[in-house]
Amino acid sequence: QVQLVESGGGLVQAGGSLRLSCAASGRTFSNYAMGWFRQAPGKEREFVAAINRGAGGADYADSAKGRFTITRDNAKSTVYLQMNSLKPEDTAVYYCAAGRGSIYSITLSDYDYWGQGTPVTVSS
Repeated sequence: QVQLVESGGGLVQAGGSLRLSCAASGRTFSNYAMGWFRQAPGKEREFVAAINRGAGGADYADSAKGRFTITRDNAKSTVYLQMNSLKPEDTAVYYCAAGRGSIYSITLSDYDYWGQGTPVTVSS
């Protein structure tokens, strides 16, 4: 089992920045590819960003490219999502997830463990 706890969400004005953190415990963090997903009210959960377990590669949703950066610190068992130039449409609950594959995935079903989420609200 892997336990994931997100933090760093909150209320921010459009154009602002937030850094989300996801701390993992329970199993060897470096064995898992990590992803960030989000779910806005009334919408399905969607992919935001993901990173290989060795941090050698990452991928982003088109909506996140150029504004968000995913990184990981395997020594701290933590994955981060730096979000800049935030827009009201980024408002959602953000979830981190861990997958047992070595390569990142944009598919929800490829992830085995999920955190409880941290809410992000971007005001216009």
